[in-house]
Amino acid sequence: MFTAHANAATTKLSPLLPLTPDQVKLVDRIFTFTTTHLNQPGPAMFAVYGDAGTGKSVVLAHLFNRIQEAARTQSTSPLAGTENYLLVNHPEILKVYREIAGDQPHLFKKDIQRPTSLINQISQGKRHADVLVIDEAHLLLSQPDHYNNFYGHNQLTSLMATTKVIIVVFDETQVLRLKSYWTEQRLEALMAPVPHETYRLTHQFRMQANDELVRWINDFTHQRLRPLPHSGGANYDLRVFADAEKMRQAIVSRNQKVGLSRIVSTSGYPSTLDGGKHYITEGAFHLPWDQYNYTTTPWAELPQTIDEVGSIYTCQGFDLNYVGIILGPPIGLDDHDHLVIHLDRYTDVEAFKRRDDLDPQKLQAIKQRLILNSINVLMKRGVKGLYIYAHDQRLSHYLQQNQ
Repeated sequence: MFTAHANAATTKLSPLLPLTPDQVKLVDRIFTFTTTHLNQPGPAMFAVYGDAGTGKSVVLAHLFNRIQEAARTQSTSPLAGTENYLLVNHPEILKVYREIAGDQPHLFKKDIQRPTSLINQISQGKRHADVLVIDEAHLLLSQPDHYNNFYGHNQLTSLMATTKVIIVVFDETQVLRLKSYWTEQRLEALMAPVPHETYRLTHQFRMQANDELVRWINDFTHQRLRPLPHSGGANYDLRVFADAEKMRQAIVSRNQKVGLSRIVSTSGYPSTLDGGKHYITEGAFHLPWDQYNYTTTPWAELPQTIDEVGSIYTCQGFDLNYVGIILGPPIGLDDHDHLVIHLDRYTDVEAFKRRDDLDPQKLQAIKQRLILNSINVLMKRGVKGLYIYAHDQRLSHYLQQNQ
């Protein structure tokens, strides 16, 4: 029987869990980079690139714990007495880091901040920062966002102006909104004038799938459609469903056996409220779509969310044992079996807020890229299995006939 503790995000991100030898070497390398540049004119930057599930956050959790241990207990360390923060722009992941901090002797909950909060506190003279460790840096705002009290050009340049060392983890295929539009090229342009190093993680830790399925997902989310692999591997359950309700029943069964199994969906369903909730309806399937979780517990760890549909905003960065993904109305197949994205059917208005500094001729392609990124994020949640249902009948038929 599964245990909730084993499935908990705090367990999987704990700095007490052992790292692989390569991860240990990476933490050592970044730590040495940090102490080397700490007393030199800043900022210095270290970027860790990696796809979803390649262990970026695990490396950061160990690294930040080590930095804070040195800052608070090692009087001869270059880090002694420094003021350091771990930043993340994702409210669900923020909850996990703060819970971990409460259980570790060298970490305080105040060490974990959202970027805007820290930027504003620094500008008011209430805090300063020596070292910043930024998880999910692809979610940093890259334009002003007055609604969220950010008035700078972009959050990374604001932080670079006030900090000695910045460590970021970054995946351009997880950029989801125009207001946080990033590419590796944009990040590297900011790093170019300052001392910097980069490292790319490639090993898939989350998904117990074979390389063939991971390649298929990567191709699919770049509009290169080809037949699905016959299986996801000996330890991975890959299924295509013609009926969303049957997929839900399969996920419920998996959840009863191993826990942490959920339905998730792309945007594209009516945004009108029904009894105070947004619903996704596909035939007999009818469940509320949860775009934000107001509790202190991560969305997928709440027992009642087995009766909800998750979104990129509630599950990005988290493991699920089994994930059932609904590919909504914006994702379809044309008459020539080419994957197409219908921007007019996308209902997440936050994703496409106006962006005057981007080339208008490239804007449509960028918006399509954001939708494909959302599929990438959702498809790579499952540790043990991926179940797929497509709203578009042509795409559904193609997936069923070509597995």
